[in-house]
Amino acid sequence: MTALANPLADAFWATSLRRWNAVCWVLFAAMAVGLVTTAPAGGSKYRAIALLGCVVLCYAVLDRFPGNPVVRPRVYLSVLVLGLGGLAYLGSSYAALFMVTLPHYWMFGRTPRASMGFLGVAAAATLAGSLVRQGWSAEFFGETLMSTLIVVAVGVLIGLWAHSVVAQSSERARLIEELERTQAQLSEAHQRQGAADERERIARDIHDTLAQGFASIIVLAEAAQAGIGHAPATSAQQLRSIESTARENLAEARELVGSAGQPGPGRVAAGSVALTLRRTLDRFAEDTGLTVDADLADLECDQQTRIALLRCTQESLANVRKHAHASMVGVVLVRRPHGVELEITDDGTGFRVGESTGFGLDGMRKRLAELGGRLTVTSSVGDGTRILAMLPMASEVEA
Repeated sequence: MTALANPLADAFWATSLRRWNAVCWVLFAAMAVGLVTTAPAGGSKYRAIALLGCVVLCYAVLDRFPGNPVVRPRVYLSVLVLGLGGLAYLGSSYAALFMVTLPHYWMFGRTPRASMGFLGVAAAATLAGSLVRQGWSAEFFGETLMSTLIVVAVGVLIGLWAHSVVAQSSERARLIEELERTQAQLSEAHQRQGAADERERIARDIHDTLAQGFASIIVLAEAAQAGIGHAPATSAQQLRSIESTARENLAEARELVGSAGQPGPGRVAAGSVALTLRRTLDRFAEDTGLTVDADLADLECDQQTRIALLRCTQESLANVRKHAHASMVGVVLVRRPHGVELEITDDGTGFRVGESTGFGLDGMRKRLAELGGRLTVTSSVGDGTRILAMLPMASEVEA
């Protein structure tokens, strides 16, 4: 990753450049005063001032107008290289200019390769100008060559270190940004999953309560209509059942609306689960006329377990009503060492378990699984159906 494509690196070099500007202008002014006051009069003096002026002018334009189309960063570095070579040839303050502008190769070169390239060309231009002026003398080898190489080596080390720091900071910034993006995606995924879970919960509660109630109303209405002429007493009882079921559905609907967005299922009275199931079974027997054989242990269990057992019973009875064509239903609620078991059997027509695609059985499985339980369905065509719900007891209060 180059500095040019990295906003963090751009900010680093921009900050460094702003801080170095003040130092550069002071040193440029000192060099200009030195040339004017100490250099011997003659053409060399004025040529050195002109070269320094060209470098300072380009730097000023680039500093004040960084977006100008003429003096681009590499144009300035090229002028700087030529100025260093010319001053070295003239023997006027080239070493000072080299030291002052050393950071500019890294600030304006922007990439290590370009920076070291310009720095190498500047060193070569400086040495070439000094060599033309001094020749292959001891002064050239002992002072000019060695000092220039030392300055270049120090500049390379400092520049590479700065680029390494920027690269590490850029990588950290990239990782932090990627982490934040991942966290945002996870949060969004959790929100979507939460919304999906809530929709599934509401759909399951509607299926287990309102839908079953409406199905019961339809069956009762059809039976009442069929017997209204020859069995008015029975039809009247069925109409009363319709009214009672409708009222219960209305209460369930209000409860679902009131609990929207809140965890936990709808309204179920507290107390013994056996009493809760007994009321449901009595109502089922009254509505359908089927024989219900119930053996319900008097258990006290937590609200979630009681609701799960009630919903499983309601769904199983609804399936018996709609599909089984049974004459008898058996319900057994018993406490086991591993928890509580609810068994519901019928002598109906049965079905192929592997071919069942209804929402009810799948909803029961999910409801029990959420509480650490499981559902076992045993059935075959002509042999009735057995539903076994097993739940661990989260808490139990002995009567």
